[in-house]
Amino acid sequence: MCGILAVLGCSDDSQAKRVRVLELSRRLKHRGPDWSGLHQHGDFFLAHQRLAIVDPASGDQPLFNEDKSVIVTVNGEIYNHEELRSKLPNHKFRTGCDCDVIAHLVSHLYEHGENFVDMLDGIFSFVLLDTRDNSFIVARDAIGVTSLYIGWGLDGSVWISSELKGLNDHCEHFESFPPGHLYSSKEREFRRWYNPLWFSEAIPSAPYDPLALRHAFEKAVIKRLMTDVPFGVLLSGGLDSSLVASVTARHLAGTKAAKQWGAKLHSFCVGLEGSPDLMAAKEVADYLGTVHHEFQYTVQDGIDAIEDVIYHIETYDVTSIRASIPMFLMSRKIKSLGVKMVLSGEGSDEIFGGYLYFHKAPNKEEFHRETCRKIKALHKYDCLRANKSTYAWGLEARVPFLDKEFINVAMNIDPEYKMIKRDEGRIEKWVLRKAFDDENHPYLPKHILYRQKEQFSDGVGYGWIDGLKAHAAKHVNDKMMLNASHIYPHNTPTSKEAYYYRMIFERFFPQNSASLTVPGGASVACSTAQAVLWDAAWSNNLDPSGRAALGVHASAYENNQVNSVTKTVEPEKIIPKMEVSPLGIAI
Repeated sequence: MCGILAVLGCSDDSQAKRVRVLELSRRLKHRGPDWSGLHQHGDFFLAHQRLAIVDPASGDQPLFNEDKSVIVTVNGEIYNHEELRSKLPNHKFRTGCDCDVIAHLVSHLYEHGENFVDMLDGIFSFVLLDTRDNSFIVARDAIGVTSLYIGWGLDGSVWISSELKGLNDHCEHFESFPPGHLYSSKEREFRRWYNPLWFSEAIPSAPYDPLALRHAFEKAVIKRLMTDVPFGVLLSGGLDSSLVASVTARHLAGTKAAKQWGAKLHSFCVGLEGSPDLMAAKEVADYLGTVHHEFQYTVQDGIDAIEDVIYHIETYDVTSIRASIPMFLMSRKIKSLGVKMVLSGEGSDEIFGGYLYFHKAPNKEEFHRETCRKIKALHKYDCLRANKSTYAWGLEARVPFLDKEFINVAMNIDPEYKMIKRDEGRIEKWVLRKAFDDENHPYLPKHILYRQKEQFSDGVGYGWIDGLKAHAAKHVNDKMMLNASHIYPHNTPTSKEAYYYRMIFERFFPQNSASLTVPGGASVACSTAQAVLWDAAWSNNLDPSGRAALGVHASAYENNQVNSVTKTVEPEKIIPKMEVSPLGIAI
């Protein structure tokens, strides 16, 4: 993947304008340190900063069809590109790059209309210019794994950028480009191209088939092993990252990547000294036999990185910043080892209702609708964090849980099976755990497979959040908080930590349009608001980390110590044993 910038139909086609576009494109160079490209067609500019993962030697962008009448700049990975190439036998491809197929699929514009976008299996943001009539199409992947923004200039131009910093001071108005949509110059409006049955929030009724779910996830992981560069997995020791690592380790041996870089999988974890994640990840890594890399940081290291992180991830959302800082620090270490791509576990909690407040869901209908809402908001939170905190160092994160086919399988399951029923031994994400509970060829040890969720910003070390709050309190006093609603009328910060992040964000991105791209800045937002509707007692739990989960989490928070260590709780103290296996829960 990469960074893209396009200026479409501006009133200036001069050399000075070209130089300015190049300057703006360079703001995205961290996303693509391997090569830069710019193509100008009259008053249309398509720029690209490349991170070379597939075909590093010849896949530089922008890309063209045979007669160069179609130009495309792409940030993405197209996993079915070889299948699509086979359907275009009369086309001559100049590169082996997976994104090359998009420029050639333009012939389908007239056969299938703009629905050709749905033929792409992967993640992407792209701008496609047809020079025959100077029409263009902009599209973003189904869930919004890739980041993308759109802006409009006073001269009638349309601006497209992978990050805010590429357009925040050149557009009259700009906003986040909606996932699963395309924007056509002919219609001058957004149109949704991704519209599966679950998107309408209708309650599905398909019976739970654990093997079908397992096979769909394995397929999602395997296709993401498409790479010509060294790669690894992010491993926190929780269920999601552990399953990604386990499936990757199983299927790595027969891949092209293994032949190039070896059959030993590399895993990476970050945390404060003695943190739960470091201990849990080491246990999983030992079980899977990965080459494990453990990165420790201090609270001060994280505090020192706050401004850089906010500049790169372009949000003032509290939970996103808390979780992005350790991921940002780890990404730099990973890139220093020569690794350019990692697999990560984002998306599972949204699909399967893994957040602890889902214990309070009153019925399967509410449970399902909330998972739908969470998936639809991923591009504002976890996808944004995973994409931008890694790309800050030219590292690509791939997320198999957000595979289009896998989501359709998982979201078609009757949500009754996803409901958390402690009296029946079903903790959160039970359907996922059960799907990989293989007695004969275990993917993970039982106590890891049934380990309860740990919030990432707490898992890296319980002292992390407390350290951030204490630091913010040194910079924001009570008097400043009194004027918060006047200084920041939109998404008014409700804590000193939120106010502190907002001040930094506004310094980098002072435009009103920029602040509007961030949803619910205090981020007590979605989950707590919904939890309160399900159980009024949650109104006392206002910390967005998910701490103090009111008996849901067998937690050590009450005895919170900086650098707390992992301990194991006997299963029967938490919930009854399941028939299929005893549960071990690490906290």
